[in-house]
Amino acid sequence: MSAIAQSIAWWCFVPARLSPPAFVRAVAEAGYAGIDLVPPKYFELVKAHGLAISGALGHASIELGLNRRDQHDRIERELRANLDRAEHYGIANLLCFSGNRAGLDDATGAAVSAEGLARVAPAAEAAGVTLVLEVLNSKVDHPGYQADHTAWAVAVCQRVGSPRVKVLYDIYHMQIMEGDLIRTIQTFHPLIGHYHTAGNPGRHDLDANQEINYPAVLRAIGATGYSGYVVHEYLPQGEPVAALRATLADCAPYLR
Repeated sequence: MSAIAQSIAWWCFVPARLSPPAFVRAVAEAGYAGIDLVPPKYFELVKAHGLAISGALGHASIELGLNRRDQHDRIERELRANLDRAEHYGIANLLCFSGNRAGLDDATGAAVSAEGLARVAPAAEAAGVTLVLEVLNSKVDHPGYQADHTAWAVAVCQRVGSPRVKVLYDIYHMQIMEGDLIRTIQTFHPLIGHYHTAGNPGRHDLDANQEINYPAVLRAIGATGYSGYVVHEYLPQGEPVAALRATLADCAPYLR
């Protein structure tokens, strides 16, 4: 089994810690395979350094998303435009969001979200790009967000029934909401298309100062036969270039 590719999230380092050119150069020199959540105006910069764009935003916004039918026309336009861009730049995944509940029950929200994704699923299949519905915690970072449990997001993807509609399993967020990370990965891995990491609490480095047993979790991901990206989406506490290098080196033995 080949090593799982590691990627790192743009917004955690740029612009607060590094300039765009310095960040992209550091990521390439460290040996990462790609960068996630790259703003479109920097796509060419990333590609010029031989890096993949592992994922990009599919539509706006986290709070006002797929669970609202009155947003579907807008979201479809945005997703179709970004699918064209993703196909051109070889972007593997486009991130999608349920939106906040705002009084909407979970069954209705899942049905409506699936309708929204189903409108674009054939275009995603034709482009060879995966639409990944991100699970986020509603306890700390995203109050009211509806896709705050893995089973809910899985049910949406199952309802769509497309190989190009999957879950973005964010380990940090699901540690906050559910725990039981390894069992969840083992159970739902066929419908997981992308992974994000960060330490909890605090969304910092994947080190001994946080509670998630990343060696075990990463080994569990590898054992499923997963062949996509594991994206590190954390806020470094130390010097940023040293931090991103350490994360890559520390995780590599468990992603073989």
